[in-house]
Order: sequence, then structure tokens, then C-alpha cells
Amino acid sequence: MSTVLSRDSEAPRAAVKASKVPAAENTLRILKLLASRRGPMAASQIASSLDLPRSSVYHLLGVMEANGFVLHLHEEQRYGLGISAFELSSAYSRQEPLSRLGRPLLAGLVDTIGESAHLAVLHGRDVLYIVEERAKNRPSLVTDVGVRLPSHLTASGRAILAALPKSQVRALYPNAAAFSARHEVEGAIMKYSALSSHLDQVRQRGYATEHGEVTPGFGSIAAAVTDHLGWPTAAVAVTFLEDKLPHDQWPVLAARVQKVADELSVRIHGRPVK
Repeated sequence: MSTVLSRDSEAPRAAVKASKVPAAENTLRILKLLASRRGPMAASQIASSLDLPRSSVYHLLGVMEANGFVLHLHEEQRYGLGISAFELSSAYSRQEPLSRLGRPLLAGLVDTIGESAHLAVLHGRDVLYIVEERAKNRPSLVTDVGVRLPSHLTASGRAILAALPKSQVRALYPNAAAFSARHEVEGAIMKYSALSSHLDQVRQRGYATEHGEVTPGFGSIAAAVTDHLGWPTAAVAVTFLEDKLPHDQWPVLAARVQKVADELSVRIHGRPVK
């Protein structure tokens, strides 16, 4: 209770501090706006979107341009993010925030359910595993940190793909050559129409599954972790021996996985999947 009161009491002070540095606050608002768009914006559009005076926007953009945080495209009369903003993004990646924030959440999940869990990100058409928390007395898995697997075969990959625009998924899987299989599995996804139909099911129920496509006898359940734009950043998954978990218990386990994915989304200032 004391912790909650302490945090609540800090909120008004934080608001007061923010109001004393409007230039800094508006600079960050401009950067966040530019980061949320697919392309550069005109200064007038920035001003109207943020309800700021044009003169203030031009002044702030000039300072940010001088420091490399925005780039002025003279021919288009628009502003986009500059190299300094990219360097901040690279530094963010180097510090492995997803791994650091996700590992304790996965450890807690493993302690609760007694099954192994992992965190994966999309890398091209593959998923790359960045965290693995192994449960005691459970068989070894192929999902060690640094391992890459075809995303269409894994629950993690399917959770991420389902949260992407369909056009993006189509671009990743333009033809039959984009699909591969590790084992002969009945109903294996080997063409785009099958993948698209499967991802529709994932979107409807809110989580993805896999039945032995990676390792025979093992099943997986996964849910996407999303950023502030709702874009899939990663996926939380658990893997288990299918004959040890009755199928009617899968939704219960999926709810636990989804809760952890939502918690990680909040930790990265993202937006949990609805």
C-alpha cells in the first residue's frame, strides 16, 4: 500500500516539473510524432498535429536539425528523423531492453506453470530467440538463445505474423519457395493461403499455437508483445509435451501467456493486444 501511495504522490510533482520545461517536452513530442509516421512531415503539419505555434515548431526543429535529430528535406519542405535519432535507437538495441525486461517476467511464468518459456523477435522470415527460461525436469528444447527458426512453423512466429498487416505478411511470403518444413506433419503450413487462414484464427482467439512442427511431440502457445503503435515487437511462448497437457487446458495456459505478453508490452511503453 505504501508503494502505491508513494507512486501516486509523485505523479503531481512529475506534472509540475514537465510544465516548467515546455521546450523540452515539446521537443520530445515532435520526435515521438515523427517516429510514429511512415514518412517525413511538413512543419505546418507538425504544428497542427500537436497544437503548437508554428514559430515554436520551426525554432525547435532548427535546434534538432543542428544536433542531427531531424533532417530537413529541402526539396520536399518536410522533416524526418536524423542520424542522431537513429543512433539512439541503435543504443537502445545494444542495451537489450527486451531481454532485460522480459527475462524476469518469463522466469515468473515458468515458476507458475512449470513449463519452459522463451522470448523471440522477428528476423526476416525467421524468429530469433533472445531469452529462454528452462523449467526444471523438462526436456531440452531447440529454442536456445540465438537460434533462428522459420516463423511460419513456430507459435512465436505466428503470433508476431498475425499482428502484422496482411500486406507485410504477403511480402514476407511471396511464393511457395518461402516455406520450409522440419518434419512431415499433417496439416503443415506450406503455402500462403494456409498461412493466411491460420493467422486469421490466431487473430480471432488472441494467441498462436504450434503442434509438433518444430519438434515432434511438443506443442507451443504464444502471444505477441506490441509497441506503442500496436506493432509486434516480440512474442512470449511456452513449450511443453503435448501428451502432458489436455487440449481443453490450452486456453487456460494461453491466458497466462497473454498476461505476461501484455505486461511486457506495458513495460516497453507499448499497447497490449485487445
